[in-house]
Amino acid sequence: MNGPEIVKLLQRKGWKIDRVNGSHFVMKKENETEVIPVHGKKDLPKGLWESIRKRRNL
Repeated sequence: MNGPEIVKLLQRKGWKIDRVNGSHFVMKKENETEVIPVHGKKDLPKGLWESIRKRRNL
């Protein structure tokens, strides 16, 4: 999965974009924060995607 797909997926789960710092989207939901690197349509490394998926139950 690439960065924009993950951002959209999290938004559907109730996450909101708090701010964008360079190519990193900082997303918040209640008191939790997740940083998603968005480098165009480039896929995230498998380990990073798996880590985000497990933390956020995607």
